[in-house]
Amino acid sequence: MESKVRKKSVIELIVRNIFRVFLILLFLFPVGILFWVSVKTPKDISNNLLGWPTQWNLSENYSKAVEKMDFVVGIRNSLIVTIISTVCLCVFSSMAAWVLVRRKSKISTFIFMLFSVSMLIPFQCVMIPLLKLWGKRGISGMDFFGYNFNFLSHTGLILAYIGFGSAMSILLYHGFIKGIPVELEEAAAIDGCSNVGIFFKIVFPLLGPITTTVAIINIMWIWNDYLLPKQMIGGTRSYWTLPLQTYSFFGSFTVDWGVAAAALLLIMAPVIIFYLVAQKKIVKGVVDGAVK
Repeated sequence: MESKVRKKSVIELIVRNIFRVFLILLFLFPVGILFWVSVKTPKDISNNLLGWPTQWNLSENYSKAVEKMDFVVGIRNSLIVTIISTVCLCVFSSMAAWVLVRRKSKISTFIFMLFSVSMLIPFQCVMIPLLKLWGKRGISGMDFFGYNFNFLSHTGLILAYIGFGSAMSILLYHGFIKGIPVELEEAAAIDGCSNVGIFFKIVFPLLGPITTTVAIINIMWIWNDYLLPKQMIGGTRSYWTLPLQTYSFFGSFTVDWGVAAAALLLIMAPVIIFYLVAQKKIVKGVVDGAVK
């Protein structure tokens, strides 16, 4: 009887491992195809996409990609937009979630439901009204007392990311804050601490796990986003983020797929590495922040 149970458990383990390997290969297949294309010449790509290359074009494709998409400018713009947007989202969303949890009323419940429902509205539904508003206000690029700063030139895009990312961030923070004992805040209030002090000295340090998760999710979304920067920044190439820089590889009649694939891999590499390093914290933060 025991041998049958052991045999059954071994078979189940083998089947699970085979299924896991299959899923890993399935998700890695597009990345593998990109890398395979990025090392081939245009002639090899047109002759046989998956075939063995007659000539390895690794260094040439990647050097062309870095030069053509202005990699240094693109990564600088991406870092500016991603870091500022993520920091603002973490601070403002945690503050909003804390108020919604601690100031329980019909209005706070309605506001929280409004944030939750807004997650169902896709960006495409509000894209045209948003562009009209931004065109009238001229927010997407501005000078500050006559001096032009790169980070201020992305103000419109950063504000849009804060608006679109707040709903999910507040939802995650809301569930996590429910697990923080209110007695800690009451004790701080008795000692004379203000509301601002209670939040930043007591509550916010305890939000470390969920803040890490919110930051990672928003970083991955903002870094890889193409549509919103395209609509907000438009043709001002000096402010283009890395995803926008790939636009220069796809012409009306010809596409150098080897160089384009190399550029896409260069854009994907930082966020993939970042995700692999922080994936455990993502899972932990999502589980801890689940609605209780």
